Amino acid sequence: MSDILVAQSYFLKFDPKEWKTMKPYPPLGAMYGVSVLREAGYNARLFDCMLAEDETEFLAALEREKPQYVVVYDDDFNYLTKMCLLRMREAAFKLAKYAKKHGCTTIIHSSDATDRLELYLDSGFDYVIIGEAEFTLRELIGELTGHAPHPIPEINGLAYRRTEKTVRNAPRKVADDLDVFPFPAWDQVDIEKYRQKWLAHHGYFSLNLTTTRGCPFHCNWCAKPLYGQVYHSRSPQNVVDEIKMLKEKYQPDHIWFADDIFGLRPNWIQEYSDLAKAQGAVIPFKCLSRADLLLRKDTIPKLKQAGCEIVWIGAESGSQKILDAMDKGTTVAQIYEATQKIHETGFRIAFFLQFGYPGELREDIDKTIRMVKECQPDEIGISVSYPLPGTPFYESVKEQLGDKQNWEDSEDLAMLFQGAYVPDFYRILHKVVHKELRLLQCKNALTHLFHELNPQTVKSVLGYPIHLLQLLRYRQQLAQLEKVPTAVYWK
Repeated sequence: MSDILVAQSYFLKFDPKEWKTMKPYPPLGAMYGVSVLREAGYNARLFDCMLAEDETEFLAALEREKPQYVVVYDDDFNYLTKMCLLRMREAAFKLAKYAKKHGCTTIIHSSDATDRLELYLDSGFDYVIIGEAEFTLRELIGELTGHAPHPIPEINGLAYRRTEKTVRNAPRKVADDLDVFPFPAWDQVDIEKYRQKWLAHHGYFSLNLTTTRGCPFHCNWCAKPLYGQVYHSRSPQNVVDEIKMLKEKYQPDHIWFADDIFGLRPNWIQEYSDLAKAQGAVIPFKCLSRADLLLRKDTIPKLKQAGCEIVWIGAESGSQKILDAMDKGTTVAQIYEATQKIHETGFRIAFFLQFGYPGELREDIDKTIRMVKECQPDEIGISVSYPLPGTPFYESVKEQLGDKQNWEDSEDLAMLFQGAYVPDFYRILHKVVHKELRLLQCKNALTHLFHELNPQTVKSVLGYPIHLLQLLRYRQQLAQLEKVPTAVYWK
């Protein structure tokens, strides 16, 4: 039994694309919440929804644990959670419903709850934690339990109802020393369940870890409801200590550094790389950075030394006009240069691409496709511009938004505002760009067939005619959809 049951609203099973991909990661946010509560002396347990079949498993946990307090604490560090998907909102509402039936006080912390306070308070949540959540949660539980009284109106970062009116307390200042937080509650996770999924689908086992909080850049479509414009880092030694612990207890083959920006602080990557090498904490990893940051002195070789296998960058567009409109702060030339240097250094790079931003025309799209073909990133992820509350982009298109203002799941790719082309154009464009890259990879495999004869190379070569036929068909569909008047669709 536990006094406090902490869960999250993201169920992998409810996100068809991600369920098929099957790269599940434990919910770091909820795990941090549990560890901070336990450090303060509370009896808190994690119910991990990531690999649950549905919400009824949470119901069974309520009956087993009989908690007084239920905290739905979403993972601030996972981009899938930050997408504010409708299916996960429904799951959160159902968790609140189950908890209230069991007489629990209900608390939620998530990007979506921050954006949609009234919806979540109407759905059965008693409190919404806004901003960095750990210390707000600790103070709230201290007041509710009487263990460490702290008047509700004085708890910064909290929203709730009083006499049918929504009250939003003063914001909480985020912590600038991240080493004060205990490591996430790894012991509360069924690690073997994750390991089995990874090994069965990919042949290796990956765990997640975060080294930073926040992002100081000004991309005008990027929602930052929790940390705002600040950026703070754990010390390199603190990160190395956690990796050594993970290696000793759980033996991951790979790490995903789930930061918005990995190693932004000057010399952080260099110091981390040297410490990891000296202390036996080098594990292959993937991370997220920016083209301009990768070009800083020694960054790329030190990433390689630290174990980086692939770095993702928010390339977004091959059109400088669109990058400037986004306030991205990077150049197309930097994307080309960073890609070349990473490939020369001997590891991989991947691009996040975004289509449909206001002002983007076919010539801009063609520049992005050309950039993909010329740079040949090792992987790509494609989205369409997604307006989320609190961003300048959202403000610029909010008058065009209809009833649906969030995606159902991560593969939705719905245009929620009036783009230059109809929504199906962007769905087919997604397929075209993927096939363009896949075809190039097949050609490259063919040129290396006799030098690198292995099952993967042979498979890639044999896939060439299939990908070519599919690409030709998608190009034809795209040309037809380009001609469809958007006014008819959006009428």
